[in-house]
Amino acid sequence: MILEGIRVVDVASHIFGPAAATVMSDFGADVIKIEPPRGDAHRRLAKNIPLPVCDIDYCWELDNRNKRSVVLDLAQPEGRENLYKLVRKADVFVTNYLPAVLERLRLTYDHLGPLNSRLVYAHATGYGERSEERNKPGFDLTAYWGRSGLMECVRNGGMDPAMSVLGMGDHPSAMTLFGAIMLALYDRERTGRGGKVSSSLAANGAWTNSGLLQAEMCSAQFYPAKTRTTTYNPLINHYVTRDGKRILLCLLTADRDFVRLSHALGCPELPEQTRFADAASRMKHSAELVAILDELIGARDLADWADTFARHEVTWSLVQTLKDVANDKQLIENEIIVEFDHPRYGRMRTVNSPIFVHGVKKVAPRAAPELGADTAAVLRELEEGND
Repeated sequence: MILEGIRVVDVASHIFGPAAATVMSDFGADVIKIEPPRGDAHRRLAKNIPLPVCDIDYCWELDNRNKRSVVLDLAQPEGRENLYKLVRKADVFVTNYLPAVLERLRLTYDHLGPLNSRLVYAHATGYGERSEERNKPGFDLTAYWGRSGLMECVRNGGMDPAMSVLGMGDHPSAMTLFGAIMLALYDRERTGRGGKVSSSLAANGAWTNSGLLQAEMCSAQFYPAKTRTTTYNPLINHYVTRDGKRILLCLLTADRDFVRLSHALGCPELPEQTRFADAASRMKHSAELVAILDELIGARDLADWADTFARHEVTWSLVQTLKDVANDKQLIENEIIVEFDHPRYGRMRTVNSPIFVHGVKKVAPRAAPELGADTAAVLRELEEGND
């Protein structure tokens, strides 16, 4: 395993910071999850309405697999001293505590760095470590989705903005923090010294929306939002098949791809019509072309279109339901969806982290730990001086 022998101390809650540590665990790192006596609040997240109701704590299982749980009361000197002992032998420290909380608990990089010169300290924040909002709490819904402009941009004309889904900003942000940690570990290999890295939900939201944000900063003129049936570009749009499946077209090389689509639809004359001859004409007559595509695509089942589009090199995708995704053969065969044996729930599936290294087998997922399940063992290791 690439990260075998790397010890990670995870002093973070919910998803952003902990998920970065989970990715490290997938490649063999020993991740020690530090929890307060009441447990990480993420253990209770799935109980919030309207998240899906389930007997399995799916939020906890996803983001804390492969870890060991240690309960420490960091507000007390004894708990803090035990954490310091862990830090002295750790390679990576991950936290998402607010700067003011880290200062009060004496857990800032200035406090922990001197304990271990090789320590990589990773700080996940909502809005960054500087300026007046540095101590403002932020979730991905607020700091990533709302603050970045993504929420305002993802809407049809005349409709309210869309809400983000569970972990939609946290999980990609965790990949950024994972990358920062690995960069610091690489630098440590060259210099022998650790250091501090950070990332924020606000920064990741801005990066995700950077295409449109860059356009704004270049004083671009934006088109008003439209509906599906009045879209500016019918070739980048979604349609419903006869058997009720929704398919998404993405034809970026518009004129050439429209010819291919028209042949696939059995109407090769469409591009020859003046009203559809080029992008400007198709935009002007968008509603007419959408109506034609609705009728043609709605006349045949998905299986027919899948075969036809493949033969004509039409770029498309099925708009999948969650049930479709969970049983997607392509995802399963590429180990994006993986199975493991849970001691309580039996055979389960979970979502793999999205990095794969050729020739390297990831750690098979293990059940996320019960609260404090490993406290005694880890503290005993510290006393015995075992790594």
